[in-house]
Amino acid sequence: MINFVPIVLCRLFNDIGAEQGKAMEFYYINPETKTLSGLPVSPAFTSFFMSEYFKNRPSKCKSECTSPDSVTLCPDNKQSLYCHLLCGLCQRDEVVRVGATFAFSLVQAIDFLGNYWKELCSNIRSGHVSEWITDLNCRRSVSIILGGPNPELAYLIEQECSHESWEGIITRLWPKARFLEAIFTGQMAQYIPILEFYSNKLPQISTIYGSSESLFGVNMDPLSNPQDVSYTFLPNLSYFEFLPVDHEGDTGSIVDLVDVKLGCYYEPLVTNSFGLNRYRIGDILQVTGFYNSTPQFRFVRRKNIVLSVDIETTTEEDLLKALTRATLVLDKYSDFMLMGFTCYADISTFPGHYVFFWEIKSRGGKDVGELDEKVLVKCCTVLEESFDVLYRRFRSRDGIIGALEIRVVQQGTFDSLMEYFISQGGSTVQYKTPICINSPEALAVLENKVVARFYSDKSPPLDT
Repeated sequence: MINFVPIVLCRLFNDIGAEQGKAMEFYYINPETKTLSGLPVSPAFTSFFMSEYFKNRPSKCKSECTSPDSVTLCPDNKQSLYCHLLCGLCQRDEVVRVGATFAFSLVQAIDFLGNYWKELCSNIRSGHVSEWITDLNCRRSVSIILGGPNPELAYLIEQECSHESWEGIITRLWPKARFLEAIFTGQMAQYIPILEFYSNKLPQISTIYGSSESLFGVNMDPLSNPQDVSYTFLPNLSYFEFLPVDHEGDTGSIVDLVDVKLGCYYEPLVTNSFGLNRYRIGDILQVTGFYNSTPQFRFVRRKNIVLSVDIETTTEEDLLKALTRATLVLDKYSDFMLMGFTCYADISTFPGHYVFFWEIKSRGGKDVGELDEKVLVKCCTVLEESFDVLYRRFRSRDGIIGALEIRVVQQGTFDSLMEYFISQGGSTVQYKTPICINSPEALAVLENKVVARFYSDKSPPLDT
């Protein structure tokens, strides 16, 4: 799957000088499990990294990354992340691109760095890896990269990480970095502003669109804004068909890739060489154009992710658009930035209402401290104004929907949420914060961390 990416990006890398350095990539594996019948099961990236192809690839390919294979193959993701950072810091002058599977993983890596930079500097100063890195292969290979004591590098990193604000921390620690590479589309779009803050607005490149079932397409215009990315489907990877989808979610007759129409919405079906036959992916895509005669698709939303109190339907796309408008308010009138969010429809009382859980952080690096009620109430109002006319009517005129609520949670809450889902069998490699929460246990994790509640103070107008 990863083989197609260098082909598409080769010209780009040459244009911006990224061929002359290394990639610091935060990739991990998850332990393989088995079905009841004994068949091995693992995420797609784990299967790739555990394959003989990956392990036996040319040494030139291995030298293009800051981390040795043993770090990626370490079964303990915490040890792996620590060693990825340690290797990347030791080779800071060679790093020209920073990558991960999802944008969330890049944010997670920077947050982890915020908690462990002093220990990482201690390792670099002494030339010894921390004792809690117990994976022997990982420890051995990282020690070679560490080389020996390097107090000058340790001091330089300490100086940068000691600043109250971590604005531009990626470019300050890795000054030759040219872009970030991950999936920034769909629900990962919520992390774009955070990573712009951390990277001094380095280009954010979404290279591929795919899943564990198949790779679907590649981004032929890598430097386009993440919000404008379209993926060109590659018909030689699997057999693709499409279910037309209208705005009400109804589907029509299946059409082939060559028969899709510009501007129309579809749910892709895949038949691959591994035995899937017309497998419904559950994504909704829109045809945005053609590369030569090959259709290009914009990811719109996941199917069936809908927030609803009554009969109104607020989709993932609606939620992300509303969130973008609300975060503009947060940016303009406060020193806070949004680190993570999820939501649910609270129908335990009448009228039911939408609840957004927000984890926010000060741009200056200080504790959140006292929250500005006016700003957060304004964010509630802007969210409501962004929803469709049916929501606004139910909220304003009919009283069927109550005032939208933002519940601010403690810093680190969304890490706790991730830990909960992973404890229930989720994959660290493929984890995405759910846009909408419907698990009582997951809601309890969030509720236990709530520090403040804010409500919209007026009904949205019907004519926005």
